[in-house]
Amino acid sequence: MEHMKYVVILGDGMADYPLEQLGGKTPLQVARKPAIDALARQGQTGIVQTIPEGIAPGSDVANLSVLGYDPKVYYTGRSPLEAVSIGIALSDTDVALRCNLVTLSDEERLEDQTMTDYSSDEITSPESEVLMRDIQAALGSAALRFYAGISYRHCLVWSQGHVGLHLTPPHDIAERKVAEYLPSGEFGPMFLDLMQRSQQILREHPINRQRMARGLRPANTIWLWGEGKKPALTNFYDKYHLQGSVVSAVDLIKGLGICTGLRSVDVEGATGNIHTNFLGKAQAVLKELADGQDFVYLHIEAPDECGHRFEIANKVRAIELIDEQVVSTILAGMDKYEDYRLLILPDHPTPLVLRTHTSDAVPFILYQKSTPQNSGVAGYDEFEAGKTGVFVPQGHQLMDIFMQK
Repeated sequence: MEHMKYVVILGDGMADYPLEQLGGKTPLQVARKPAIDALARQGQTGIVQTIPEGIAPGSDVANLSVLGYDPKVYYTGRSPLEAVSIGIALSDTDVALRCNLVTLSDEERLEDQTMTDYSSDEITSPESEVLMRDIQAALGSAALRFYAGISYRHCLVWSQGHVGLHLTPPHDIAERKVAEYLPSGEFGPMFLDLMQRSQQILREHPINRQRMARGLRPANTIWLWGEGKKPALTNFYDKYHLQGSVVSAVDLIKGLGICTGLRSVDVEGATGNIHTNFLGKAQAVLKELADGQDFVYLHIEAPDECGHRFEIANKVRAIELIDEQVVSTILAGMDKYEDYRLLILPDHPTPLVLRTHTSDAVPFILYQKSTPQNSGVAGYDEFEAGKTGVFVPQGHQLMDIFMQK
């Protein structure tokens, strides 16, 4: 008897609110997604609360929850997960912070500037590596070490650091004046000083001059946020007795996988936006299963990114691409297995009108090949899933249900 195979397909930020521009419907309602809709009709469809009350609705918290870990017990902040992913060995007294390369408007004083772009036009990794090397040379010290990550997402490690800082995620303040969102509290002046000094290094940097000559936004400031210490997560294998892998383009999710003992798989051309290698990700899932893994967690960032950027058509299209290139490919490739279980869901909503995450419960589909059932829904969206009356009040319980524990 072969092992049951388990696959989670997570469309980050896929859930949304009804939108005037879509005729009062959500992107999930409008998107053409025949494969996912068919699974919703033949699986257990319902709603799950992935974000516990009192915790900010980040992808870190939500994916921790979906993976079966109670954020109230395990959550320590997002940056240590990203640090682990880019290969930084954190000590127990280190505090990791996310260091974005952002584009702020060009007023003289930092207080007067506006958050033009939290990703510096999705700066390339080779460009940002040079910028971060120069930031480390100028601003790094025995206590503060800067590390280059991917695109605009980098890391600062603060030795013997503190948590409970007053810092704001840059994607939450798109196109707003930054004055009231600058670092504050006891260590605010230290971080503010780093940001101001970074502007002196980055403003006239050759890389940024070349970017502006090509009509691209300069990465003209570092933005620090999302601090945390290394989490002590129970090993996924010890919890569920399955060998597993995680497939994601995002350091945060890779780090979560590594911290739980899952194998992190890199896919060429996987970007974290709509121009990602959807097909390559699906093929990576099938390869992991063929190589003997019993569990694969596939994370797709594109819908979330479109939500943050208010790209309505792209968000709908991202969902359609997940259906035609990811879900369809995985279903066809898994047909050879005697039995398997699929879990499809977002981690949290990223409503286009708000351009940031919310804590609303999200729709899920749990499908098993050998026992299809009639769920009574017409397809997969926020409202159809709500009709079933199936509600999982704590996100981390869903993995137990999925694993039949």
